[in-house]
Amino acid sequence: MQPELRSELIAGADRTRDIDALFVNAPLRDYDERPRVNDFTLPVLGMAYIATYAAAAQGFNVGVLDAEAHGLGVERTARLVNAAAPRWVGFNLLAPTYEITARIAERLDRDIMLMLGGHQAKAMPADILCDRRMSRCEALVIGEGETRVAALLDDHRRRTELPGVMWLDPILHTPVTGGIGLKNGHHLAPDINGLPFVDRRYLAQDPRPDASRIEANMVGARGCPYDCSFCGAAVSANPDVTIRTRAPHNILDEMDQLRGVGVNAFRFVDDLFLGVPRVIKQMMTAFTADHVGDWARWDATGRINVLYRTSDAMLDTLAVNGLREVALGVESGNARMLKRIDKRITPDMARTVVRRLVERGINVKGYFILGFPTETCAEIDDTVRLVHDLWDITDKYPGRFRASAFEYRPYPGTPDWAELMKTGRYTAGQLLNYTAVDLTSDGIDESMRERDEFNFSVNIQLSDAPIDYVRRNLVTVSRTQFDRKAAA
Repeated sequence: MQPELRSELIAGADRTRDIDALFVNAPLRDYDERPRVNDFTLPVLGMAYIATYAAAAQGFNVGVLDAEAHGLGVERTARLVNAAAPRWVGFNLLAPTYEITARIAERLDRDIMLMLGGHQAKAMPADILCDRRMSRCEALVIGEGETRVAALLDDHRRRTELPGVMWLDPILHTPVTGGIGLKNGHHLAPDINGLPFVDRRYLAQDPRPDASRIEANMVGARGCPYDCSFCGAAVSANPDVTIRTRAPHNILDEMDQLRGVGVNAFRFVDDLFLGVPRVIKQMMTAFTADHVGDWARWDATGRINVLYRTSDAMLDTLAVNGLREVALGVESGNARMLKRIDKRITPDMARTVVRRLVERGINVKGYFILGFPTETCAEIDDTVRLVHDLWDITDKYPGRFRASAFEYRPYPGTPDWAELMKTGRYTAGQLLNYTAVDLTSDGIDESMRERDEFNFSVNIQLSDAPIDYVRRNLVTVSRTQFDRKAAA
């Protein structure tokens, strides 16, 4: 059977019944043109939450098609959706995948209703609704979608009573927003302790083997209180999001449920798990009482400014409770750039935090961005130097440091986007012209394979450093990291 007709790629749906909704994670590239070279992408937890709620709370027959995980191109994705013939198809709109998503949408059968959400939907709703390729959009959902999506599946005419749901007036051809003046605010911030645990049937690659363990991804909180200038999760870009964390017992109950199917490693992908002192204390008290460290290992995202102030005793507790790796957004090794992007850290703070973690056997993954607006060659050199410093500092400790570097790209709705547009030098079209950049030498360079899905650029020199200087340093850092991993 041809890949585009393999219905088993649709996760979670009962294929003996009509499908109410199919949620599609569009591919980052058109893999009909060039096969996918990496073999893993993070699971689409947001879609899985929406699908789980729709099925558990309302009994709808829904599925998830992760076209990125399966390496499907535009034509294959559209054919598979049309063959499934759902009442609704929902897309999670992200800036780098918007054009590909629109190309899929315009290929869908005319009787399939279209539902849109995601960061791009929030940042540019009017532009999206006026895009002729999205002309069959019956609902653009801004923000968290669980309860509103279920209501729309029940009856799409309910969009008039749902806050943050938009559509295009069929007569005036102008955007309309539902729920104005109605007391339906609970839809915008669902009780995250009351939501059902994610049904992993909706995820293509989760749980999955990870070395000698079985790993699952989890979300412990929603929202971020920080305002990093480049980030789509920045608090100023998400005024609709109420920042909240799950109760420790709720997280532990989900971990125990997953333990029952063999999972013994977890990755917390939200911004707050190790990013707020209060949350760290609450979670570690619960982890200690539940003896999590006796059977599980886990990774989490952390904040350097918070961990810098964290006591030695609490870091020891993190290690005892099974903390395996912390992901840190270092971003730059230059003080001016760190201040410009509002990271609230210094390079020396990064050095201190990384050392304190690895000396306890906790691994660190550091994220770095090259080519920020106004960044000079010398400032990029500072970042590369910091990466080497962190490798050198940590070589003598039991924990390991690994670096993951990216080329800067602007995202609509972020503080950076507003600043770039204010200059008058760029149009939205220019800043949205995301193009895949092949750093793998047509798939030959093994060191680039695992990060191929992240290599995107708008091909505009936003930094003072030339683009080829940015990419040369990006490749050098990535290759060195690959070689270090291979030699370990």
